[in-house]
Amino acid sequence: MSTFEDLNLSKQLHYAIDDLGFTQPTPIQEQSFPIILSGKDMVGVAQTGTGKTFAYMLPILRDLKFSKQVTPRVLIMVPTRELVLQVVEEIEKLAEYINVRVLGVYGGTNINTQKRAILQGTDIIVATPGRLYDLALSRAIKMKSIQKLVIDEVDVMLDLGFRFQLMNIFEVLPKKRQNIMFSATMTDDVEALINDYFKNPSKVSIAVSGTPLDNISQQCYEVENFYTKVNLLSHLLKDKAAFSKVLVFVSNKKSADRLFLKLDEIYNEELCVIHSNKTQNYRIRSIKQFDEGENRILVATDVMARGLDLDEISHVVNFDTPNFPENYMHRIGRTGRAEHEGKSILFYTDKETAAKEAIEKLMKIEIPKIEFPSEVEISEELTPDERPEEVEINNPHKKGVEDERGAAFHEKSEKNSQVNEGGSYRRLIAKKYKKPRTRGDKNYNKRNKKK
Repeated sequence: MSTFEDLNLSKQLHYAIDDLGFTQPTPIQEQSFPIILSGKDMVGVAQTGTGKTFAYMLPILRDLKFSKQVTPRVLIMVPTRELVLQVVEEIEKLAEYINVRVLGVYGGTNINTQKRAILQGTDIIVATPGRLYDLALSRAIKMKSIQKLVIDEVDVMLDLGFRFQLMNIFEVLPKKRQNIMFSATMTDDVEALINDYFKNPSKVSIAVSGTPLDNISQQCYEVENFYTKVNLLSHLLKDKAAFSKVLVFVSNKKSADRLFLKLDEIYNEELCVIHSNKTQNYRIRSIKQFDEGENRILVATDVMARGLDLDEISHVVNFDTPNFPENYMHRIGRTGRAEHEGKSILFYTDKETAAKEAIEKLMKIEIPKIEFPSEVEISEELTPDERPEEVEINNPHKKGVEDERGAAFHEKSEKNSQVNEGGSYRRLIAKKYKKPRTRGDKNYNKRNKKK
C-alpha cells in the first residue's frame, strides 16, 4: 500500500495532509495523480466517498504557482450550492500552507456581491453551472485565462438539465486547456460530452457503478403504502443507540415535506430536512446541524445529498425506492465511508417491486428481506398519488380505448367527406384559370379564351 510520501507532493501539501491526519491515498487519488500532473485530459469513474475532491486538487495545487493575476486559472464546476461550499472548504484545508485564492459562486445569493469578489482576484473558481453562465454573460468573469477545467458529479449536472449551460461555457473557454471529469456513472450523455470536448482522455475507473460496497450491510422491508412507511420508520428510529445518525432519502420535495411533518410530531428537535425549495441559509444550517450531531435525522432528496461529505452516518434509509438503480448506489454510498461500517435499509411497496428488482440486477445480489414488525400499524390512509383514480361510470371525462362506437354512428358519405390536400383549392383555381405568361401579361387568359 502506497503512502502520500510516495506521491510527488510539495512540502506545503505534506504539511496540510499531516494536519488532516491522512496517511494513505485512496485508489482514485493514487491513480489520478500522475495523469492530472502530466497535463492530459482525464475521466474518473468512482463512487461517492472515495476522495474525488483530493484526487483532482492534489495535483492541481502541486503545480499552481503564486500569481497576482486577477482572472482565475482553475475552474471547478459542481451541480449544487452545498457542493460548492464543501469543495471550497476542502481546498482551503489542503491549501493551508499555500498562498492561493479560492472563491465559490452559486445561485440563490446576490450576484453583485459575487461580481465584486471576482474583481478582487482569484486563482480557483468553484461554481454551479447556472450562476457561472450568468456571470460569464455579464462579462463579470473572464474565462480566457482558464488553464484547467474540472467537472465533478457530471452525471448529476446532466440529470438536472445543465446541458445548455455546459455547452455554452465550453464555447467561451480557451481551446488549449486540461479537462478533468469525475462521475459516479458512465451514461450515454456523459460519453457524448467526453467525445465532443475531450482530447484522448485517460480513464480511471474505481468501484464501478453496480458494485456493492463490502462494508455496507443491506436490508429491505415490503411495506403497504406511504403512511405505513412512516409508521415503520418512526418505529425503527426509537432505537437511538443503533440509529445514531440517519439519512432518509425520499423521491421528491412533496414527499420530503410530508414525511417531515409526520416525524416532526415525535422527533421534533432531532429532525431536519433539506430540498431545493428551502432557502440557502436553511439548507446550510440543516446540513451543519446534522453533520455536527445536533440533529440525529436528516430527510433529503437525491439531488441535495448527492456528493456531500457527511461523516459517520449509521444508517441510510431509502424511504422511496429510486426509479434508477444507479441512484440507489449513490444513496447507500453516504454510509460506510472511510472504511467505517454502514447500514442501508430499503422500503418498497408493491408498485416499487420492479424498481427494487432492477437494483438487485445491477448489483447482482438479492437484498435480504426483513419481516414487517407485527407491532407496527398498517395505515389505511393514502397519499393523493396512491389513491385510485375516480371515474364517473355514466359520465366519463375521457373515452377509453375499449369504448366502441354505438349503432347510431355511421361513416360520412363520399359527397360529404373531405380530405386535407394542403392547399388544393389554390391548385384547382390555378388549373381552371391558368397562369399568366408573365406578371405583366394580365390579358393573356382573356386572349386565349377568345381563341
